[in-house]
Amino acid sequence: MSETKETIPHLMGTKRLADAVRQAKIAAAQRSDVVVDIREADRARLDILAEELQPITRELDPADDYFDFTVSGGAHPRLWIDGTANVMMARDRRTYRFVRETRLGRLTLAESTEPRVIADHVTNYVAERIVDREKAYAADDALGDGDVGQQGRSSKPSHASDEPLRINEPQKKDEKRPRTKTTEFAIALVWLMIGAVLGAAILLAIASYRGMTIPG
Repeated sequence: MSETKETIPHLMGTKRLADAVRQAKIAAAQRSDVVVDIREADRARLDILAEELQPITRELDPADDYFDFTVSGGAHPRLWIDGTANVMMARDRRTYRFVRETRLGRLTLAESTEPRVIADHVTNYVAERIVDREKAYAADDALGDGDVGQQGRSSKPSHASDEPLRINEPQKKDEKRPRTKTTEFAIALVWLMIGAVLGAAILLAIASYRGMTIPG
């Protein structure tokens, strides 16, 4: 009888644990459903913004792969404008956030709950990027033209090339070879040594003369 009383609480405890595990699984499934719903809602709002940007995409060259305008999947969907700029939904799931990824971190360019306002900011951003790219192309073209012009100028014959070249021409005896810095330094050093020797000889002579004139 005592064994039966001990077994009943044990079975009741096991049943309560199984119920708790089952409830935890149900709660996790509900949370996952909520996450899926939130992700789908964000993607739907980004699709609305992509429709607002269709006039821009039609004006761009189809062969230009610099701009993207595609909605990426994942836990946080984003509408990518180019390799660094994208539009994502804020935490309230109603505000569009136009950001740009930089080396120093994420830079917020604009925020609004209206897709048309964000579309205007994206349009201005695309226009600025196109102008910057055209400036870069123009700078490259100017640099290339400068290199070609410099090569053309260097290919022209100079006045010095009109003179005949002197190859292995013997040097005349009357002509003096130009002195180099090493030669001048050696000559100066020789004169310095000569002066030092003469000075020492004079001092020695003076000392000897004074020693002879001292009375005994």
